[in-house]
Amino acid sequence: MAARLTLRDVSLSFGGIDVLDQVGFDVEPGTIVGLVGPNGAGKTSLFNCISGHYRPTSGSILIDEHEVRGSHPATLARHGLARTFQHPALQLRETVLENVMLGAHTRLPGGPLAWSVRMPRTRHAERDLRAEALELLDRAGLGWAAHTRADELSHGLHKGIELCRAMLMRPSLLLLDEPAAGLPHSEVEHLVERVREIRDESDVTVIVVEHNMGLISVLTDHVVVLDHGRKLMEGTAADAQSDPRVIEAYLGTEVTDDAA
Repeated sequence: MAARLTLRDVSLSFGGIDVLDQVGFDVEPGTIVGLVGPNGAGKTSLFNCISGHYRPTSGSILIDEHEVRGSHPATLARHGLARTFQHPALQLRETVLENVMLGAHTRLPGGPLAWSVRMPRTRHAERDLRAEALELLDRAGLGWAAHTRADELSHGLHKGIELCRAMLMRPSLLLLDEPAAGLPHSEVEHLVERVREIRDESDVTVIVVEHNMGLISVLTDHVVVLDHGRKLMEGTAADAQSDPRVIEAYLGTEVTDDAA
């Protein structure tokens, strides 16, 4: 089976400064992969390259064997990619349901113009998508907030709204940027359950950028560790946590063989 996502020698430079240096790995379909590393390792920059917000200086990015390097985010959405952000980008004066419905733009017949003028063929699609959005909110435990303005809800709930919006796009590849940041422990447990449910029931491949190694340990099938823009290692979360190179990268101190 072909990899869902393939990166080959992906490099990124800004003003002569190397942010990513020949990063490459495969993400197999149906897996949950953690992208980890210390601050400044290049994790979010790599996410931005994959999701079309940055254009890599060189290298190759393939989704289901289709080259997508440098593609616009809207094009990538048609390839099945959806993404959340570390700081959710919501329309705070709109309701929760209206925010989730923003994820429906890639599925509208006739595109956004037909939606804006409410052509007859879009009204039926809108009704169906609205029902689907409400179902997603119910499954996320947010159905009660569907008609509440986003600015009346907490940061943690904003993350859940953004995840629902991403899932309304019906992605095959989902990128989650620090989904547990700022969440209390009880909500982190719910997040783990929800991401596993998404993978298992919707056949979605997931890549997670996360500092919470406890979450990475219980959630992921595989991890890729970055340091200073380079791939340091890949394997299981247990492999990463016991690897002297990873310990040194996180702690900034050399680990001797005896200490390892």
